[in-house]
Amino acid sequence: MRKRAEPAVGVLDVGSFSARLVVVPVSGSPREPVVNHQTRLRLDRELDCRGRLSDRGIAAVTAAVAAGMNTAYRHGVTNVYPLATSSIRDAANAADVVRHVAGETGVELRFLSGRREAELTYLAARRWYDTEPGPMLVLDIGGGTVELAAGSGEKATFARSLPLGARSMTRDWLPSERVSNKQVKALRAHALDVVTTTLAAADVDDARVVGCSKVLQQLARLAGARPGKCKELRLDDLRAWIPRLAALPPSRRAELPGISRNRAHQALAGAIVAEALLTVAGGQVTICPWSTRDGLLLTLQDKARAAAGMHAA
Repeated sequence: MRKRAEPAVGVLDVGSFSARLVVVPVSGSPREPVVNHQTRLRLDRELDCRGRLSDRGIAAVTAAVAAGMNTAYRHGVTNVYPLATSSIRDAANAADVVRHVAGETGVELRFLSGRREAELTYLAARRWYDTEPGPMLVLDIGGGTVELAAGSGEKATFARSLPLGARSMTRDWLPSERVSNKQVKALRAHALDVVTTTLAAADVDDARVVGCSKVLQQLARLAGARPGKCKELRLDDLRAWIPRLAALPPSRRAELPGISRNRAHQALAGAIVAEALLTVAGGQVTICPWSTRDGLLLTLQDKARAAAGMHAA
């Protein structure tokens, strides 16, 4: 394949359900990637009782990284950030995973701190709305953690990472397919307490509240937003769905609008955490399609332009 004449940057985002390579020209936008390659993963099925990623899981990650990076190289792109998310970062044998992947592919997976993820998600939301001025609070519900960031300019002045991810809360609070009202009530109280305490330290009065995650996107679809339209998620709509999600096993949740089969088992925990966030943050969130990966791409573009003496696009 002929190499690209225009310099480009990329992120290989290795998560629980996929390894996705996204490449954009240095002078372009994440809205219009020139390479978009995805390898499916199911790392949520490859963790043992000790929290270690299985040999099969490590082999799947290795193959996915090799496929993604080979795709980048075929397009002449070498400036690629190999990002490993919480599904690998939080594994008990994360160092072994990184070492094995590096030995087999020559690519060393990299991790971001939760705080840095929050900052990048905030940057992505700001750029999506064309750096529209005014206070903004950004919410991101991931599998392992929840990222919160706020500010009034392009850089966040408040950024936190909370251990409230949908996958983690499912494992720790709702481990069985059939959940009780007592379990749901306990997780609701826990999530609300953590979110209330955390956001008390942020200046979020009159802030525009933006949600940047697949969890929030799917909940917005479930609660009534139409595909392809500007999505909003309202607290009252979400709250009405929680007992209905609790009454269904994961296999039945996957039949609901917006809930993917891969994420059905953690949909209830995600909804409960989202309820806590919306309760504290004003009752409504606008869904933004960009998140951490896009913020990282934007940062890589900014650095490449600065190094080349180029102006921002």
